[in-house]
Amino acid sequence: MDQPRNRKTTSPSTGLAALPVVAPRVAHARFRIGDMVRHRMFGFRGLIFDIDPVFANSEEWYEAIPAAMRPARDQPFYHLFADNGESSYVAYVSQQNLIGDETGDPIDHPAIEALFEQQADGRYALDPQRWH
Repeated sequence: MDQPRNRKTTSPSTGLAALPVVAPRVAHARFRIGDMVRHRMFGFRGLIFDIDPVFANSEEWYEAIPAAMRPARDQPFYHLFADNGESSYVAYVSQQNLIGDETGDPIDHPAIEALFEQQADGRYALDPQRWH
């Protein structure tokens, strides 16, 4: 016989009421490690070197973003070797703020050579000699 959906259940080991497990909604990543992307609003370009399935930075970092521009937490966030034409840095960007960069122009960042090799078509692939 089926149990009613709203009936409380108890844990056999503790006798305490069991709480339902609520998993966060997770969007699928549109980009992969090695993809070149461009920031939708600020225009800088970057090479993805890591992906968090949902927001995984500090609360202080998140709260520093103006509320009107603050991205949802339940989406992939990407770690980028970024290049804005004047300097290179590491950026942490939500999926909603990225678009693919199909220019084929290289990303100018000194850390890229440590992990990636540039392919003949201008794209980047992880250097298998550097995997561990």
